[in-house]
Amino acid sequence: MVKIVVAGAINWDINLFVKRFPEVGEEVAVERITRVPGGKAANVAVAAARVLSSGGVALMGCLGKDSIAESQIAILKGEGVDVSGVKLVEEESGQAYIIIDERGRNVINTLFGANLRLLPEDLLDPERARLIQESAIVTIIDPPLETIGSLASVAKEGGKTVVWDSGVRSTLGLGRLKEVLRNVDYLVINRVEIKNLTGERDPLEARKRLAEVNPEIGLVAKLGEEGCSMVGPHGAVEVPGINLEGLGMRVVNTVGCGDAFLGVFVASKAEGLNDEEALERANLAGALKATRPETRGSPTRQELEKYLNTWKPKARLQPMLDKI
Repeated sequence: MVKIVVAGAINWDINLFVKRFPEVGEEVAVERITRVPGGKAANVAVAAARVLSSGGVALMGCLGKDSIAESQIAILKGEGVDVSGVKLVEEESGQAYIIIDERGRNVINTLFGANLRLLPEDLLDPERARLIQESAIVTIIDPPLETIGSLASVAKEGGKTVVWDSGVRSTLGLGRLKEVLRNVDYLVINRVEIKNLTGERDPLEARKRLAEVNPEIGLVAKLGEEGCSMVGPHGAVEVPGINLEGLGMRVVNTVGCGDAFLGVFVASKAEGLNDEEALERANLAGALKATRPETRGSPTRQELEKYLNTWKPKARLQPMLDKI
């Protein structure tokens, strides 16, 4: 039975590994190239599926009628993702061209292609409507803005938990996005996106701005190597960053870390874990992904549990209730 529906981009990633990023007009040698499945929504769906049982996660998005689509669907099925909500269109499948330096940092150029073709009316398709109705959590990433609004509204009306990673849409600001935000339970964004959306750098202050639109919304801040935090209507919690070197690991590629984080967060919530437990697991998943070169390097359930049992930081969760 489907517990989570994820909607958004499905891309084919071309990763170019270099020692350093070029200056404008400069040529830099590529040391290694990989071609792997990606796309934020597909990555999140796979990350969640690796934690839940097979068939517990469904993906809604668009692919072109091309060889990329054939490979993508086969790979997603192999990961246990339900692809019955994927739509095939007469347009090239989405592709991302990613430059990664020796520190694991990245620059991404994306051809959205078919990803722009998931429309509000597609949500009325009997199969997609069934997936939404059957699920407990609807996770929205980056379909067209009109589709984001329609899906959030339909899901909220259906009593679903709505999770939104607003990503690049954050630049539109609170004024443009308030109708969507009114239907969101958890907003998951990084430090830059918090500033773009609310004008505030501090998640606590940003949450106050969001509360003017939706008093019940929970702001989940992805803080990279510093960990993560969540500020909600009843207080705030901070999860510290993970010392990967202390675990005998090093950062290889940060592309997809946020997707691993989000996938494990929603999977944990679907399993009935509280916010603190879900954040702890998500934080660990994002860190483990950074140690792997592939975009979809999120951990399996067994790997996650192994490190949860061995990783013992001094302060796992730090309540900040007095700062709200």
